[in-house]
Amino acid sequence: MTSSTQQRLAEFKKSQPRSPRLVSHRIRARGLEFAVFLSPAVAGRPPLLCVNGGLIHSHVVLWPALAPLAAGRQLVLYDQRGRGASQAPPATRAARIEHDAGDIPALRDALGIACWDMLGHSWGGGIAMLAAERDPTGVRRLVLVDAVGATSDWMSSLHADAVARLTGDARQQLARLDPLLLRAGDSGIHAEYSRALYPAYFADVELSRAFSAPRGESATGAAVASQLRREGYDWRQTLQRIRSVALVVHGTQDVLPRRLAAEIASLLPRATLADIDGAGHMPFFEQPAVFFETVRAFLDQLDLGA
Repeated sequence: MTSSTQQRLAEFKKSQPRSPRLVSHRIRARGLEFAVFLSPAVAGRPPLLCVNGGLIHSHVVLWPALAPLAAGRQLVLYDQRGRGASQAPPATRAARIEHDAGDIPALRDALGIACWDMLGHSWGGGIAMLAAERDPTGVRRLVLVDAVGATSDWMSSLHADAVARLTGDARQQLARLDPLLLRAGDSGIHAEYSRALYPAYFADVELSRAFSAPRGESATGAAVASQLRREGYDWRQTLQRIRSVALVVHGTQDVLPRRLAAEIASLLPRATLADIDGAGHMPFFEQPAVFFETVRAFLDQLDLGA
């Protein structure tokens, strides 16, 4: 049976033009070759870099999901180091999320882009925040979509919260996995856990069944994720130094609690918090019209100097 959320997403897709073709490039930055994907340029508007989450996944988790934004912006997507088609660093086990953040200004320079806007989703929001602080003149506007928290305290309860919202086989599949094993950095375990966790990110259980969990495996990404789980993190002071005007978007039914978004918005010097009701971790699927209208209004208003 088709849910109202599925119908809403289908109707939204019908109202949109065909997704543009992405042109792939091989860009060298910081001694590595990155796979970068560009939609057609849009005159008079800065490009929008889209930073995907998942830590082990490639850009495909955000494409063509974010294609509606390409009507008003050139979208720049890329595979993070050691993910997808991008080259892995030589010392894979030493990979850190700070390395991912440092790649972003280097990619901007390599692409010859003076300034761009940036959107980060989930863990990609964490990478985007760290990158924006490092590149204050290069990142004009920052959109954070259901981003991870300013500190790592949310990770201790995520597994139990995710299990609690699932039922049937999906619940059993996630419950039998021990999140403590993710500290070891085994790429296969990280891939299996990511697939099992995926349905918990949806507010609408029926819609979750319409999507296949992303399949990705990355030794580099697993090293980054395991280090964060073992050692934790605290980015609060970093967020306070970000100069970009920011929009913090949060699906009110996300398994990641709203307090994370509220804290991020309170720490960023120039931020607005936008709740999207009836959406989980991926509001661009569950409330697409509201999500894209909210993001476009933020970017377009600022383009006009407001």
